[in-house]
Amino acid sequence: MFDHLSDKLDSAIKNLAGQGRINELNVAATMREIRRALLDADVNFQVARDFTERIREQALGEKVLTSVSPGQQLVKIVYDELVHLLGDEQEDIRFAVKPPSVILVAGLQGSGKTTFCGKLALHLKQEGRSPLVAAADVYRPAAVDQLRTVADSIGVPVYAVEEDGAVVQDAVRVAREAVAHARKNARDVVIIDTAGRLHVDEDMMQEVQAIKDAVEPNEILFVVDSMTGQDAVNTAKEFNDRLDFDGVVLTKLDGDTRGGAALSIRTVVEKPIKFASTGEKLDALTLFYPERLAQRILGMGDVVSFVEKAQEQYDEKQAEKLRSRITSEKFDLEDFYDQLQRIKKMGSLKDLMGMIPGVGKQLKNFEVDDDAFMHIEAIIQSMTLEERRNPEIINGGRRRRIAQGCGLTVTDVNQLLKQFREMKKMMKTMTKLLGKGRAVDLAALSRN
Repeated sequence: MFDHLSDKLDSAIKNLAGQGRINELNVAATMREIRRALLDADVNFQVARDFTERIREQALGEKVLTSVSPGQQLVKIVYDELVHLLGDEQEDIRFAVKPPSVILVAGLQGSGKTTFCGKLALHLKQEGRSPLVAAADVYRPAAVDQLRTVADSIGVPVYAVEEDGAVVQDAVRVAREAVAHARKNARDVVIIDTAGRLHVDEDMMQEVQAIKDAVEPNEILFVVDSMTGQDAVNTAKEFNDRLDFDGVVLTKLDGDTRGGAALSIRTVVEKPIKFASTGEKLDALTLFYPERLAQRILGMGDVVSFVEKAQEQYDEKQAEKLRSRITSEKFDLEDFYDQLQRIKKMGSLKDLMGMIPGVGKQLKNFEVDDDAFMHIEAIIQSMTLEERRNPEIINGGRRRRIAQGCGLTVTDVNQLLKQFREMKKMMKTMTKLLGKGRAVDLAALSRN
């Protein structure tokens, strides 16, 4: 995401940083480039103009003009203004003092509301809460079934109202009864999935307003399809004028989006972005951190998010056990296979690599296949337990059998075993260096 915008901003900043000195003329030219890049990304015109004007004023200030490194000062200014544009700081959901907390989810049809309800339920469940999802989208065919399918996959109950095998078309009743049901059954959060339309209309607005009046939600979240750019921002403004919602959810940020919605919506609607959805899987939901997205837009990576994702897969005991096996040279193909499974659970490979400073730019023109591990897994699965634990016993005959078992060639098996040996040596060396305190300087990496 934001690749095109990142390239243009990078080019504009480098052009100015390469000048002998910063003056009104070259700053004005750079601001035109940045404004054009923002408009190409479908950012609101007024937002783009105000953004570049604030940067221009600071770039011509004494702090930059007298700086030893005006180029670096300019990057800092652009970064700070991007963070401000995106909302300054992360804002979480407000929960009720006395449960259940009620979260009303609204948005247009096709924006990803139902899937988001499932993702939010999983997110809250992982935080130790007991969510219930209310099926208040009572008009769309199979909407209730879709919600049940999503919720069943994560072990979260759905509350729906049906009579004689048909869904009762009374969204307000569903919402009210769901809250009462949650209170009786010790469910501390109710997520209400509401109906959407292809465009904003009075009937939809009145229904969502009626649900709001009936259950008095602690939080109203408006779901926005990031792919729709300025249309999403305009729709959000219409909804906010009527509902006064509390926060925005950006979906489909993993798609070929130009980023206009993300960069405009906070300023236009004056409500924070609270969540970002970056994939179809139900665990592909993250809290929205303005500074992290600003870093990624400027090609600085996002090491914090990368570490957090890794920490979700490892506790301290597991990490220490892994370190011990590496340093004692006991790390085997069974351990390797386990690490592959953990990496896959962290998310898209390209997304993960984009979080590492400097790597995202190198990969922008390359497709990183999420099935890249498939052949490796197939080879390891074709081995016996003894072979996984003692790779050195794998002779020519065993290699032919393994290749036949996974449908690959002996060359593929040889290549994996060679790569594993090299990786094992490198891991042992890195672990020793880190153990001696010679940690990797991530700040230096981001500068390079």
